[in-house]
Amino acid sequence: MSTTITTHNHKGTEFYKWAQVRTALRHRLLLLPLFYIEVYEITFTEMPQPLKLAVICSSNMNRSMEAHNFLSKKGYRVQSFGTGDKVKLPGAAPDRPNVYEFGTPYDDIYQDLLQKDRELYTRNGLLHMLDRNRRIKPHPERFQATSEQFNLILTCEERVYDQVIESLEGRDSQTTPVHIVNVEIQDNHEEATIGAFLMCELVAMMANSDDLDNDIDEMLQDFEAKCQRPILHCLLFY
Repeated sequence: MSTTITTHNHKGTEFYKWAQVRTALRHRLLLLPLFYIEVYEITFTEMPQPLKLAVICSSNMNRSMEAHNFLSKKGYRVQSFGTGDKVKLPGAAPDRPNVYEFGTPYDDIYQDLLQKDRELYTRNGLLHMLDRNRRIKPHPERFQATSEQFNLILTCEERVYDQVIESLEGRDSQTTPVHIVNVEIQDNHEEATIGAFLMCELVAMMANSDDLDNDIDEMLQDFEAKCQRPILHCLLFY
C-alpha cells in the first residue's frame, strides 16, 4: 500500500508520500510539518512490486558503481556488476593498463595504485573512484558469475548489453521476466555522473508504473526523446 497525504496552508500545497503503511495511522498526523493545517485528505493506492535492479558496465568500476551509489542512496534495491574478462583501469600509458581479477578487493587495487604512482592516479581520479567504491561494497563482481535474479537490468554500453543478453540466453529459461535496458554512457567520470542521474530518473519512472510490462515501451520512447541518447531494450526470462 502507499499513502498520499495532501495538506494545504498559506504557502501552497505540499504532498507527502509514504512507500508503505505497515500499521494503521493511529493519529500519526504528528508526522506532518509544524504549520497550521486547514484541511487534509488521505488517499490509498496499490503499490507496485519493488524493483530489484542490476547496473552493469565492463569492469564494475566507474559507470556501474556511480549509478549503484546514486540508486542505493535513493533507497532502491540495487547491485552492480561488470561483464569483462578482467577488471581494467588506465595505466601510465595507453598500452599498459592496470589489470586485475574480478573479486580483487577495491581496497587492494587502491593500495596498489597508490604505491605505483600516487600523483598520477590522484590527478586522473582513479584513487577517488576506488575510495568511493570500497565504501559501497568489497570488490568488483562479474555478472556472468552471479545466480541472482533481477526485474530490471541497466547496462551502460551496447557491447555490455550484448554480453548480458548472451549470458542470460545461455542459462535455463524459466518464467521470471527481466527487462534489459541500455543507456549509452561513455567511460569517463563526468559521463558516469550524468549517466547515474539519467538512470535514477528512468528507474523512478518505472518504479511508479502499475504495469511495467505494458508501460515500458512508451516510457522508453519518451525517455529517449528527452535524454537524446539511443536506448536499447529487450525482455528475457530467468
